[in-house]
Amino acid sequence: MKVFHGRQGAASEAKTETFTGQVFGDPVMPTTDGVTINNVFFAPGARTFWHTHEVGQVLTVLAGQGWICVEGEAASPLKAGDTVWIPQGEKHWHGAAADSYLLHTAISIGKTHWLQEVDGLAYEEASAPR
Repeated sequence: MKVFHGRQGAASEAKTETFTGQVFGDPVMPTTDGVTINNVFFAPGARTFWHTHEVGQVLTVLAGQGWICVEGEAASPLKAGDTVWIPQGEKHWHGAAADSYLLHTAISIGKTHWLQEVDGLAYEEASAPR
């Protein structure tokens, strides 16, 4: 068993290389046995690049509103209390709505494979109200 105590003074990490907009991550647990857990804060309109996970990912939305999109499908809205399972190899992105921040806990299992940026037009089209 391992106990990981709260942040203990660790600074929030600005995420820049595989995210669009202002995004900050706070580690909940360092990568252990192939599992990484982070709280991720997205400013309005910020989002991940397209990516997949070697084994899968669980997102639990803690606050705010946002979107998650699987390649080839319309984006689905996210709000506080939602939990999402993303299976192995599913190409997707997630992030904040244009008018709201988004805070979620991300439990990533196995390696994350980062792909291309979600361009602004694709984001607007995928996340437009239906």
